[in-house]
Amino acid sequence: MSNRRLPPLRSLEAFMFTVRLGSARAAANQLGLSPSALSRRIATLEEFIGKKLFTRARQAMQLTDEGAAFHEAVLPHFEALARAVEGQSESTRLLRLRLGVLPLFGSQRLFPRLGELRRLHPILHIDIDTGPHLEDRVGDLLDAAIILSRGPTSGLHAVRLDENKVHAITNRELAEMLGPRPDAALLAKQTFLIHNELPHSFTAWKDALDLHDLEPAAIDHYDSGQLMLEAAAQGLGIAIMHDDHRRRAADERLVDLYDADVDSPYSYWFVCKPGALEERPVRMFHDWLVKAGL
Repeated sequence: MSNRRLPPLRSLEAFMFTVRLGSARAAANQLGLSPSALSRRIATLEEFIGKKLFTRARQAMQLTDEGAAFHEAVLPHFEALARAVEGQSESTRLLRLRLGVLPLFGSQRLFPRLGELRRLHPILHIDIDTGPHLEDRVGDLLDAAIILSRGPTSGLHAVRLDENKVHAITNRELAEMLGPRPDAALLAKQTFLIHNELPHSFTAWKDALDLHDLEPAAIDHYDSGQLMLEAAAQGLGIAIMHDDHRRRAADERLVDLYDADVDSPYSYWFVCKPGALEERPVRMFHDWLVKAGL
């Protein structure tokens, strides 16, 4: 066994919480400490390693370059220690996460990889909610959610999971009839399929193709991406969706309409309340999701 001295664990914990939450006050609240007690613990760590980890101005604490380097060096080992203790714990109590997720993200991106998460954290179990208004229910009925959004509500911890392109998706027969270039007269006779979570995507697509004044024969609204893709495959309309949706569906009946490069105003985001990151189920899922690159 090594004779190396280790820093006081409580001081290290205070440092890690302060960096993670971005606020000394939030870290103190989470740890059940007064701000002065938190400051003393961090000062003890600074004295131990002989480096200034934060600059202090009034009641704000700003991470120094040395502090950032220390955090980067220690973080993987701190997390490994937490996993090791968890793995040796005699407690077999299950941990449960209440997760909101859109069905198409769940079927195409999340569920094909959930086996990895189960092998990493066997005690973590997930209750899945695919209902509406996921973002509004985070912190109440949901611990966290994966949403489609132009930008999550302020006050939430948010991690952007991707950036997307908007595509018009239809079946091969309709694509051949409409031709390789946009024809406003032909498109005006068509039905377009719009997802309730992506209302501005159709405007973005029209603007990119210089079809600002296009008024289609009908716009049908869906709350299911899977049903939109099936409707498009059946020739029921032109689905305005993300390129990732069609690619992952791998449905040979579907093709992209026109060769257009249209940035989507929407991305998938992981969201939770900032304090929820200190709850083990949320933290486990958050860290795995970010590293998995779904």
